This record gives sequence, structure tokens and C-alpha cells, in this order.
Amino acid sequence: MNVLILSQHFWPETFRINEIAHSLRAAGCRVSVLTGQPNYPDGDVFPGYRAWRAGVEDYDGVPVYRVPLAPRGRSGALRLAGNYLSFLLSASVAGPWLLRGRRFDVVFVYGTSPILQVLPALVLRAFKGCAVVTWVQDLWPQSLQVTGYVRHPRVLAMVAGVVRWLYRRSDLLLVQSRGFLSSVQPMAGGTPVEVHPNPGEVAFERAPDGAPALALEPGFNVVFAGNLGTVQALDTVVAAAALLRDEPHVRFVLVGSGSRGEALAAQAQRLGLANVAFPGRFPVDAMPGILAQASALLVSLKRDDILAQTVPSKVQAYLAAGRPVIASLDGEGARVVEEAGAGIACPAEDAQALADAVRRLAGAPPAELAAMGGRARAYYQTHFEPAMLAERLARRFAQLAGVPPSAAPLPERIGSDHG
Repeated sequence: MNVLILSQHFWPETFRINEIAHSLRAAGCRVSVLTGQPNYPDGDVFPGYRAWRAGVEDYDGVPVYRVPLAPRGRSGALRLAGNYLSFLLSASVAGPWLLRGRRFDVVFVYGTSPILQVLPALVLRAFKGCAVVTWVQDLWPQSLQVTGYVRHPRVLAMVAGVVRWLYRRSDLLLVQSRGFLSSVQPMAGGTPVEVHPNPGEVAFERAPDGAPALALEPGFNVVFAGNLGTVQALDTVVAAAALLRDEPHVRFVLVGSGSRGEALAAQAQRLGLANVAFPGRFPVDAMPGILAQASALLVSLKRDDILAQTVPSKVQAYLAAGRPVIASLDGEGARVVEEAGAGIACPAEDAQALADAVRRLAGAPPAELAAMGGRARAYYQTHFEPAMLAERLARRFAQLAGVPPSAAPLPERIGSDHG
């Protein structure tokens, strides 16, 4: 079965779709990728690539076809809009030319924002006669409203009309959480909508190897790992640390970097908190060794109706680590942690509730904490294990396209041409 992944972002940019391409290939699909020139997140085209060239290269056996685009740059809504629109145009015009002579059974759209990426998939369907499967990762127009890019009701209504049109012209819509169903189904018309969660990262499938990149101090370490941004509501974590300042065995370790990192460190220093650490950012391969040392792992988000419909990707990583989880958030992410029996959920942006949750776990018997970690790992294997999800996806593609899942041999390696 021939599958074309259509995604504006792909390796060497760091997105989950990179590993999904290999997982689908291992599941018997003949996988190719149509993408742009890599420039995320810094906005500059990566070394060895050129913004306005098209080309093809090999990603460990997966052919990657690249179309020109305008780099996103470091700031400015106009640059960002130009980046998105240039990919849509290039993928719609240069994409069919690059893929001439290639047959595909399914075009699989990795539907991060903007969901307009479905447009070139529809163009390709007109040329190739294949099915279009859209994996909805962000809700539109809600995401525009939440981020503040668009607030005018008429504009939002126009965007909703476009999204509705795109959804109804897909052959299958996949959503990354149950919470998305209530928003997507009313807009989908007769297009089927099914839940397909984001898989865990392959790096967390491997046991920690060698000495950890960061050695945690003795005590009850609550570890947050990821982006230190506004959406993560980490001011609440610092406020909870202030409530626990007289319990010196409890420490919060915020691993990562982001737009709020310096402000959070300054806030902790201003409050005189010795129980909050900011060790910085570490490579993905180092994270299993760090998470394995945690007494509990923390995921937090702002209080927001749209965010409540998502399952943050770090939830999968935490469950894979087999450690107790504290979910300081609402909605789907909290539901997963509670359904797994993997830890404690508390309302988003509630510092007192978070402090109480930490205090409860810090006082729990070791056997109870170990049982939570075991249930976390078991839930991960059942719901988020990458190979299992890829095999399920391949079977669904085959059913949709009316072909056997392993109808095509694996592709031969091709020469590299960054364009």
C-alpha cells in the first residue's frame, strides 16, 4: 500500500510525524513524504537546504519530496502567513510535478495548524485518484481565537466555513483525542470521524542507558519536562512551590526552555524559593534517564476550553516512563491520567490543589507509588505504543483504499538531493 504523508514540517525539524513515517513503513506501508524546506522553529532555513528550491532526499528509506517555501522568519504575522501560504501554493503546484509517475492509495495529512494543508491533498487526489485522510491536530477556528491571531466574529465565521468545506471533502477525519469529537463531528457532514491518538516517542521505548544527563538531588522530585511557555501555566507551579516551601524534601524540577523560562526563574528567585530548579534543556534521548529518577511527573496547562480537549504529548511520554503523574489541567489530559490510575488530577491553574496533590503523593507509601507507575506503563502499552498504533492506522488505510496493508514492497533507498 502506497501512503503519501503531506506535512509542512518534517525531519530534520522535530515533529512526531517523523517517527510515524518509520512506524508506518515497519507496518508494511510504502511511505513517501511531501513537505517544505526545513526552517522551524528559528525561522531560518537549515544548513544544506535552500528556501526556493525543490528536491528529493532519503530519510532512512523514506523518500522525502521538498517544495519551495518562504521561511517563517523570527517574528511578524506577515512572515508567518507568507510561510504558510507559500507552502500551500508550492505543494499544490510543484507537488504534483515532483510526484509525477508515482501512484498513491492514501494521502495522509498531518493536520497541524493551519488546517489549510488539506488543500494540496485535494489537488493531489485529483491527479492520483487516492483517498485523503486528515489527522486533525489543532481545532480551527478555535485555535486562532485562543492564540489571539483572530478575534473578529465574522472572520472566525469565514474561517469556520473554509474548515467545514475541507473536512467534508476529506475521505476520513482522524482526531487526536476524544475531546475533539464534539467540535469536529458537527462540521464534518458525511465524512467519518474517528479517534487516533498521538503515539508516544520511540526514545521512551528504550530503557535509560548509562549515567543520566541530569542527576536529581535526593528527596521527592516533581519533574516537569517540556516547553516553558505561557500555555503551560507554570506560574501556578511556582505558586504551588511557594505553598510547599516549608517541606524541604519536596522539589520542583522544570526541565526545558521557552518564552517564560527567564520570567519564571526570576519569580522563584524573588519569592526566595529554594525548592524550584531550572536545569535547562536536554536532548530527547536524554529524557528517559531524567524522567526515570522522578518521584512524580508533572503536566500542566492553562484553564481553557480548547486546551481541555487536547491530550498534551508529554502525557504519553510520562506514562511510558512508568512514574506517577500529576495532571494540573482540565479535560482530556486529566481524564487519561485518571482512567489509567497513573496518578492524581487537579484543576488547571489551581496552586492550592496542585500543592495538595504533591503533598498527597509525597506522603504515599512506596508500594502505592510503584503501583501507579506500573499502571501508567500498562496504559501506555495499550493505548499509545507507536508500533501498535501504526499497525492499526495501516489497517484503516487499507480498508479505506480497498487494498491489502502490505500490498507493496518497502522502497529502495534513493540518493540525497536537498535542493
